[in-house]
Formats: sequence, C-alpha cells, structure tokens
Amino acid sequence: MKYRLTLIILLYIPTAFSRPANLLVIQTDEHNFRTLGCYRDTLSPEQAFIWGKEAFVETPHIDWLADHGALCTSFYATTPVCSPSRAALISGQYPHNTPTHSNNIPLGNDVVTFAELLKKQGYRTGYIGKWHLDGGGKPQWAPDRNFGFEDNRYMFNRGHWKKFEDTPNGPRVAARDQNDKPNYNLDAADDKSFATDWLCDKTIDFIKADPSKPFCMMLAIPDPHGPNTVRPPYDTMFDHTKIELPRTMVNPGDPPQWGAAMIRTLKQQSMAQYFGMVKCIDDKVGDIIDALRKTKQLEHTMIIFTSDHGDLCGEHCRQNKGNPYEASAKVPFIMYYPPKIKKGLVIDEALSCVDFLPTVFSILGYTTAGREEGRDASALFTTGKAPADWHDLAFLRATGDETSGNAWLCAVSDRYKLVIARQADPWFFDLENDPDEIINGASNPAYREIIREYSQALQDYAEQFLDPFLDIEIIAKDIAWGISDSTAYTSTRPSKSAEKKKSGRKKKNK
Repeated sequence: MKYRLTLIILLYIPTAFSRPANLLVIQTDEHNFRTLGCYRDTLSPEQAFIWGKEAFVETPHIDWLADHGALCTSFYATTPVCSPSRAALISGQYPHNTPTHSNNIPLGNDVVTFAELLKKQGYRTGYIGKWHLDGGGKPQWAPDRNFGFEDNRYMFNRGHWKKFEDTPNGPRVAARDQNDKPNYNLDAADDKSFATDWLCDKTIDFIKADPSKPFCMMLAIPDPHGPNTVRPPYDTMFDHTKIELPRTMVNPGDPPQWGAAMIRTLKQQSMAQYFGMVKCIDDKVGDIIDALRKTKQLEHTMIIFTSDHGDLCGEHCRQNKGNPYEASAKVPFIMYYPPKIKKGLVIDEALSCVDFLPTVFSILGYTTAGREEGRDASALFTTGKAPADWHDLAFLRATGDETSGNAWLCAVSDRYKLVIARQADPWFFDLENDPDEIINGASNPAYREIIREYSQALQDYAEQFLDPFLDIEIIAKDIAWGISDSTAYTSTRPSKSAEKKKSGRKKKNK
C-alpha cells in the first residue's frame, strides 16, 4: 500500500507542477503580408506576386512558425494606423475606448494590458521596441507608465530609428547629427547596432535571463516602416530584383474618396530596401527561435508574429496605410504553441486586434480583466472549427472621432467587405471574385441581403461599443439604408466632377 501511494503521487507531479507557458509577441510595423512566403502560399499567383514573379522575399523562419502553428488569412488591424492598432492589441478594447483613436494620443491610465494580467500570475514581463502609446515623446526611452511591462528599459515611445547603442546613461539612438540630435540615418549600422538586430538581441538576452520563470515579452520592431533603408548585406540583396507595378496602380479604376490615388509610380530602390528589411527581420526571428530552442523553452512558448498594420506598397496608387483596403488593413497573424495548436492550421475567419487578448488568455487558461470587447476565438486555434454561434465578421474603423473628415466604418468577413464612410457612398467588395478591390458591389441586387446583414452588424457594433462615428449623420443614414428594404441608393454627396469644378473655381479666385 505504501509503494502504491508513492507511485500515484509521482504520476501526478508533472500535471500538478507543469510549467506555465511563456508568451512572446513579435510585432513588426507597416508590414505587407505578401512579403511572407507562408502568406503567398495561401494566395493565387496573381495575388501572391503583385510586384512581379521575381519580386518576393524568402522568409523561412517566419514560415516555420506558420508551418508548425496556425496562420490567419483574414486578420485585420482594428484601425490600420500605429497607435490605435497597438492599443487594441494590448487591451482587447476598440481604440476609441482606450482612448487612443489616433496616433500620439496617450493610452488611458485605466487600460489593463495582457502584460499586467500575466504579471499578476507571476510572469516576468518586458517590452522592447516601439511603443507609440505615451503621447508625443520621441524617442522617450522607458516611459514612466509601463502598463505591466516591468522591464521597459528598451521601450521607446516613437520613431523609426535605424541605429541604437548602450551608454552608461542607458540606451540611445546612435545616429546623431552635428548638434548631437538623433536622426534616422543608418550611420554605418551593422549587425550589432542596426535597430532590428539590436532589439532582437535584447529580446534574446531577456529570454536567457531566467529560464526557470515564465516570461511575457512583446518585441515591437519598427521596420519595415519607412524610411526604407537597411544595413548591409540586406541593402543590396534585392537591387537586381525586377519590380513591376501592381495591377491596381496601372488600372486603379474609379476608387472611393477614401482610396483616392496619391502616387503614380513605384521606386525600384525603395521596394528593394523594403524587401531587405523584411529579410533582416526573418533572419532575426530565426535567431530568437534558436535561442528558445537552446534554452529548452521553445515547446512551451506561445509565439505570436503579427504587425500593427499593412503597407499598400503601390497598390491602388497608394503607399503606407490608413484605409480599409486589404494591403493596408490586413496583417500577418501567426500563432505557434505546440501543446494546443495543430501544425499547419489555416484559419480563414475574420479576426482583428481586439480578439487577440481574450483568445490568447483562453488558450493559456487565464482569466481576463473582463473589460475586453473582442471575441474569444480560441476554438478556431485549438480545434480548427468555429463555435456554433460564431459570426464571421470583424469590425474596423478609421482614426479619429465624430469630427474626423476621413471617418469610415468597415465590416469584413473572409469573403466580403462593407465600408460606410463620411467621404464616399457605401462600398461593398466581394474579395473572392474581386481580390483587387476595384468593383463596388453596393448596387448589385445579388449582394443586397449580405449588405443588409453587414449594415445591421455595423450598427449593433457601434451602439454596443459607443463608436462616435455613428453620430455622423451621413454614416448613420448610409447604415440605415443598408439595413432597409430599399434597393436603390441615392447619394447626397457631391459628385467627383462637381468637387473638381468647385476646387478649380477656388483656385481661380485665388
């Protein structure tokens, strides 16, 4: 009897004292999802190689995470701009409720982040890289308000610096002008001082510091956001790559006002440098994976790879982000966690930044603060199937409040996208039949029931989460039209030709 009891105790030890999972969130900045091999594999050749068949980056390390974990094909930045997107990810709340609805608005003191929650569970927590949630400070190292990210020595508030260094007084931007002011120059940055390398190496140091205790780390890499420059050898790696103009730059169609053309060409050198930045990021992700493997932490670390928003990189004659087009709003989202997630899982349902916190905490088995406004999508990751009551819709919004001239709301699923905006009549995209997002299906009777469903969902979202955009009369009216039985839409906005004439008269009078 004595020996039998001892055996029972020994059998239960691994379960009772199993180690909590680490959480590592790697977030890039302004990252076009098509630059990752694992995302190209989910697309048609036309969509995968929009800059030409020769213009692509090999990303084996990020692809490895996707091959051994879950890849989301329809993950969206809740607001496709830096600060609001980051606020939504770390809090699980819609940006206007954080209240960081635009860049440089400080995060509210009452916001509870995933780091704060895990710190209470005994995790050592840290943040390395671009923060962009403490107002206008630039670079502003180690903001006083760390929101649960205890080790924030290498957190800087703003900027896309290219070279860093350690000093007796702490970290600083190493590229300096003649007045000793930091600048964005490369300044002969190498594999020790270039921003991506330096920040990733600090992350590896954090991982190795105390392997006996679970950690929560967010690494926010400021690339591949512009300026499009990168250290050797990545700076010349893609110089001879033939860059072609995206189809939607050659034939942009008649875009809505929120997607109006801004550029007419795409610089070869700029895209070559962008690809180089992505390649550097992938190599450093490989170093981080290797460090986790060598410290025997890889198999019990949940690794998230994502970005704050996309970059149009010439699509629709646009650069950067800020609108609901796919290349602007859709971001990479990969989750690696072997104990719970099957290798090679592909999730097509639409998700956004607000769904991150409740989903991750459900998978890890922790209770949230209860303030989250996103959905628990854990079943998608752990079973590969949506719950019975799942609704494949995510809600996106522009920056700003009810005074914003560029206000828009968006309901998006794996296939369809409805955009209701202050500046333009309703737009409806069928992403399966029109992946280039050129055709407005809002007046097509075949889509009327779907538009009605999405319009009702948008109104429900805005009412439940107090989105001030619903207070904009034209947006409220267009949502009401979408919900109604009316088939014909009558625009109350001036036509583009009228706007051009009006603009011309003003210039002439001047």
